[in-house]
Amino acid sequence: MARQISTSQLHSQLRQLENRQRQAISRYNQEVRRHNQYVRSAVSQYNSAVRQYNTRLRANRQRVILELSKLQGRTIVRHQALHDSTVSLNRSYENLENQECEFENISFGNQFLDLSEKENANSLAALNALETAEPESRSANDEDLVSTSITSELCSISTDLDSRWKGALFSLSPRNPDASRHFCTSAREIFVQILDHFAPDDSVLLSFPECDKTENGNPTRRWKINYILQNSGIASVSAIDFVDEDIDNVLKLFRVFNDGTHGSAGRFEFTHLRTIKERVESGIIYLTTICKNA
Repeated sequence: MARQISTSQLHSQLRQLENRQRQAISRYNQEVRRHNQYVRSAVSQYNSAVRQYNTRLRANRQRVILELSKLQGRTIVRHQALHDSTVSLNRSYENLENQECEFENISFGNQFLDLSEKENANSLAALNALETAEPESRSANDEDLVSTSITSELCSISTDLDSRWKGALFSLSPRNPDASRHFCTSAREIFVQILDHFAPDDSVLLSFPECDKTENGNPTRRWKINYILQNSGIASVSAIDFVDEDIDNVLKLFRVFNDGTHGSAGRFEFTHLRTIKERVESGIIYLTTICKNA
């Protein structure tokens, strides 16, 4: 026999049902608000990242277009080897850009393209500055040559590398007749040691026993770069080409520096010395950034 309930009990049960319903609705609305807030935040972060990336991309793209236009407008080439190397590096970046889809699903892919575009712009700008007969209007002094944009990149690899770079900067003066030898020797060794640190000969040979080797039986620079990039998930010939040519471009810069100071101390203006220093800096930062993401 069904149990009878009083009117007050019925009202109480109805109120309980209503409370549970309100609580359920409240929880649902709270979850909806939380979800919507998360979606808005995610969309905002994504749009912000896209804007930042596109801003960097546009800035680098505009620099490349501007510097390339200056270069193509020149009728006299003073530094032919560096000119040819810089033009070749730009072609290598264009190959990278044409294969952009290959890098989209690689965690370091987009950053690698961004860094490479900036490095290409730096290379073009340095060549134009060195090809300019008249010094820049911007003043320069010894402090400009000693200061550096390289912060912890070298010190985190080796204190010896950091000291070597500071010594190279200390020697960089138009009044130092031996500036080119000191600076170029130290800077060249820095590039060699960075590659050796992140791509030891034994490790490269173990991964690529059939790799090309130097006369001493060590893996070539190109195969060291291949080893580093593959550790970043980038197994692309065009990427190897660009990094290898970028280092070669910096080495061509050393030839310009040596030709400019050999037997004639002070031939380079402060502004040109600063251009050489800043180009080497950008190459070091580019290479160390790539290596640390391996």
